[in-house]
Amino acid sequence: MRQYSPDLTPPWKKPKPVPEVPAEPGLVVEEPGTGFCGAVIRCEAGTVTLEDRFGKHRVFPLEPRGFLLEGKVVTLVRPSSSAPVRPTRTASGSLAVPNARARVARAGRIYVEGRHDAELVERVWGDDLRIEGVVVEYLEGVDDLPSIVADFAPGPDARLGVLVDHLVPGTKEWRIAESVTSEHALVVGHPYIDIWEAVKPSSLGIEAWPRIPHGQDWKTGVCRALGWPENTGAAWQGILSRVRSYKDLEPELLGRVEELIDFVTGGGA
Repeated sequence: MRQYSPDLTPPWKKPKPVPEVPAEPGLVVEEPGTGFCGAVIRCEAGTVTLEDRFGKHRVFPLEPRGFLLEGKVVTLVRPSSSAPVRPTRTASGSLAVPNARARVARAGRIYVEGRHDAELVERVWGDDLRIEGVVVEYLEGVDDLPSIVADFAPGPDARLGVLVDHLVPGTKEWRIAESVTSEHALVVGHPYIDIWEAVKPSSLGIEAWPRIPHGQDWKTGVCRALGWPENTGAAWQGILSRVRSYKDLEPELLGRVEELIDFVTGGGA
């Protein structure tokens, strides 16, 4: 007698096989049903825990064809060594993604006023920005903002974020920032006279940033007050070298930069 398979599903209706991928810590996947995207932090019997870039956790069942990896359907399986291992983090505190490729640059951009400011943003948030595909550009001064915004023409798919120094209501700089702010362009300022002040004094081994009399060059005055050589470029490089992570920065700066990243990547309002 002829033997028949118990599965009578026509071949063209059978789902194509998909790769099985071990749910190793740090692997970034998306759960298509909810759109939640995050890195694996734990894999236990029948479930996997993901953590997104904001630190939010979600637990999902390990179901066949249950996740997207780089846009392709995969089945996550429990790795052979399933002891929970906490992946390392970037300097900003986000989950580090091993061997991650930089995303193709988004249309959106972040402009940062001041070279030292831009260097500090790159040091702490550089890994995150490359994964998100966000390009940071140097803004020489707020006076250039109207022409930059006009040329950029921000829109729903091309948001523009700007970080400026010491933005004080009522000043010329504040009025310029207000004039270019829109649904798709966000200008924020940190409260510090100079970006140097955004570095915690404790990270530099000093008690506090000195008060410099009005009318003096602030950076030069700081060097004199602290007994540093009056070479502000060298002083900045020394300061920057002591910044190892977000923990070395004041929360007022952290909040402004995270707000801009969230806005440009579409997470903001």
